[in-house]
Amino acid sequence: MYKAMMLGGLWLSVVSAAAGAPAEPFATLATAPVVQRLATQEATQGVASDGAYLYAVGNSEIGKYRRSDGQRVAHWQGEAQRFPHLNSCTIVEAELVCAASNYPAVPQLSRVEVFDRDSLEHKRTVDLGAQPGSLTVMDRHDGKWWAVFANYDSKGGAPGRDHRQTLLVRFDNAFQPEARWSFPPAVLERFAPRSCSGASWGADGRLYVSGHDRPEIYVMTVPESGGEMVLQAIVPVTTGGQAIDWDPQAPELLWSIARTGRAVVAHRIAMPQ
Repeated sequence: MYKAMMLGGLWLSVVSAAAGAPAEPFATLATAPVVQRLATQEATQGVASDGAYLYAVGNSEIGKYRRSDGQRVAHWQGEAQRFPHLNSCTIVEAELVCAASNYPAVPQLSRVEVFDRDSLEHKRTVDLGAQPGSLTVMDRHDGKWWAVFANYDSKGGAPGRDHRQTLLVRFDNAFQPEARWSFPPAVLERFAPRSCSGASWGADGRLYVSGHDRPEIYVMTVPESGGEMVLQAIVPVTTGGQAIDWDPQAPELLWSIARTGRAVVAHRIAMPQ
């Protein structure tokens, strides 16, 4: 069932579950405006931001670009056999921390790759081994590591699992799992047949999630004790899926990528109340 309402000066639709269904209603906001767009050579998987620089991520390479003029100031190229599939990255103090996997190979194996934020020199690998999916997200929030393990319906999928088994997992500082959360059906339907490609904690304490293809951001609340996350809103954007990252110097700006043209794009997100 659909109805219209006003939120933050914008008309939006609210989608409610059918009678008897347990899902909570969620809002669909107006399309987020584009604030900045920069061309890169690498952005096929995602982007990270430290405010002054953007880090464009490809399968086996990373480019560092100055936000003010779009100039590339550093580049890292890894061997494809050793670094077959980088995914999302985020800045943690002096380091760029990236989720990585052996996608599309099975069994699914996951690693965390750590780079020097300034030079992009590769510093170390944290081998997570076999997990309940393929690692696509590694973010830092509230003193913990937050990972998403993706599952797929076909290519890169493990036998007996599909997109519905995609999970958010919280790790301690030694990368030991502490709790896990599933995605709500409304989001899983939008992931299919792929999975979650990006997630970044917002300044409002909610998790902002992207899929593999759809030009949408999913605003999620995460219950403290695990279980199923709650979808609060969908924010349409102009870019289609892949890894995302908030701008630490402008908390309302969310960076994503446009794979066509390998551009990094900042949208201004009006966070729902």
